[in-house]
Formats: sequence, structure tokens, C-alpha cells
Amino acid sequence: MTVPDTMRAMVLEAARQPLRYMQMAVPEPGPAQVLIRVRACGVCRTDLHVLDGDLSEPKLPVILGHEIVGVIVGTGAEVRSFAVGERVGVPWLASTDGSCRYCRRGQENLCDKALFTGYTVDGGFAEYALAHENYCFRLPEGYADAELAPLLCAGLIGYRTYRMAGEHAERIGIYGFGAAAHIIAQVAVHQGKRIYAFTRPGDVAGQAFARRLGAVWAGESGERPPEGLDAALIFAPAGRLIVDALRATCKGGVIVCGGIHMSDIPAFPYRLLWEERVIRSVANLTRQDAEELLSIAPQVPIKTHVQAFALEEANEALRRLRAGAIEGAAVLVMAQTDD
Repeated sequence: MTVPDTMRAMVLEAARQPLRYMQMAVPEPGPAQVLIRVRACGVCRTDLHVLDGDLSEPKLPVILGHEIVGVIVGTGAEVRSFAVGERVGVPWLASTDGSCRYCRRGQENLCDKALFTGYTVDGGFAEYALAHENYCFRLPEGYADAELAPLLCAGLIGYRTYRMAGEHAERIGIYGFGAAAHIIAQVAVHQGKRIYAFTRPGDVAGQAFARRLGAVWAGESGERPPEGLDAALIFAPAGRLIVDALRATCKGGVIVCGGIHMSDIPAFPYRLLWEERVIRSVANLTRQDAEELLSIAPQVPIKTHVQAFALEEANEALRRLRAGAIEGAAVLVMAQTDD
């Protein structure tokens, strides 16, 4: 495959500044890396947190984007798992050291020396991207590129958050019905769970969207559901939602915070936590999460709802995501060229 010398990219040069459109050199793959021609890249709330400086240690300048779908067009000398021409996905977790105490006990998502796509290494808001072969995934057939992109972060974090609610959770509340929620709600409904969707006040369209995906009830975040919840999954980055969720859960309820950043949690009386309720967070993802979700997706089948933007429209996609004006997930779709 012919690879040009330069590529288009949207680059973050400093926090709280718009992304800058640039022409850059196409990177060369290292020994264990693959070079990917990006076909689609999801736009995630984590990209907003990097842009806003909430995640304060990015590689600058950096190309955002960690929901990459593309085709391999080059491989390093040591690559054995993939070949040129294969379609792959690249998630947030870019690499781990494999030797720290977290990696040794199966918690690679907590690795002390982990690198992250679109944060500490360049991501997919560009025509080409590099990825380590061990952190790429083959993708299920039957999906368009843009449809797959949201699975690689929104889907993976949503899936890990859902799993941490526990297999006995039957009545599950979802706070913040965006990209992650619209994916995992489909998995939960497929598995016979009852989903209660909570949106920002006045978001009638979001509530209707949740019902179309199988939610048995949808309302505003401060409302009480018609029955107590066994678990609550929180995807919106508002700490006050933890208190709302505590009020809505039954004894032994589990509240799982799926975001990488959240505003401060306000004080609340101990009686809301009492009766063995649990509050826990999700950090990053593991490769096992990816393998499991990508195998489940065609069984459900998960249907992602995407709004497509051109690469040069990345700032507009981020603006609309911030405003809550995206139904489902925003995805940057690259102009098609012959592979």
C-alpha cells in the first residue's frame, strides 16, 4: 500500500485552546508497532477532559482520539499478530509495562507506567496513527467503520462499569444517557436487565432515545425511579449524581462511576450509604474487556447511533458533545481513499 509522506491532523497544542488543523509527517512504526490508516475515530468525553485540562499531564502537542478504526498499512520488523490490510481497532489503553504489581495480578488498567492513546501518545484525530500490536483488536464483521468506533472507549468503559455492578443487579439506573450508556443499555436489555435512564433536566429527546433502546423508565437525574435500584451506573461527570443514586438504590446497592473525571461529590448523610451500599470507580480498561465486548457486540447485536463529522470539524464535534447535543456518539470519518 502506498503511504504518503504527510497527513492531515487536528492537534492540541495547549489546554483550553481549540484544536489546530495541521499537515504533519506520517509517523514510522517502531519494531512492535503497526501503522494504521484511520478510517474513523470516535469523539469521547475524555477528549474534552484532556482539552479542558482536567487531565493535566498530556503529551503536548498531542493528537487526541482513542476510538480508532482503521486499516494496517505498515508494520514494524517484530510484528507477528497482524498483517497489512487488516482492519483493527485501537482503544484508550496504548501500552503497559507488564511487570508492575498491578499487571502481575491482572489489573493492567492500573499499570504504573501505562500509556494512553490520544493523551500520552498520539491518537486518531488524524489520517494515520501508530499503535502497539498487542493493544490492537480485530473487529467484528458486519459493522461500518463509524459504527465500530464508539465501542472502543464508550463501549469498553460502559461494559467494565456494567460488569462491576455485579451479575445479581436486575434493576439498573443509568445516569447520563450518552455514548457509553446507549451501548451498554443494549447489552443489559439483551441480558434481561431492567434499565432506568436518567438525563439532564429537560432532556425529553434523550429520555425518548433511552426508551427506544429498551429502558423501562426514563426521567430527570433528580427524580426517583418507580422502584428501587440494585445498581446505578454514572457516566455524567457530575459528583452530585452519586448522592442522587444513593437515594435511588436499595440495600446493598452498587454505584459505579464510569468517568475518568468527575466534579466534587457533595457531603451527604451516612444513612444514604448505610445498609451496605457501595460506591466504586472504574479506571481505564483491560484488553480482556475489549475481547469480551467485541465478541458480544454481534450477538446482541449492538447498534451504535453515530453522528458523523469530517476531520476538520473536530472542534465542532467537541463543542456539540460539551453542549449535550449529540444523540449517541460523535465520530470523525476520514475522507475515503484507496487502501
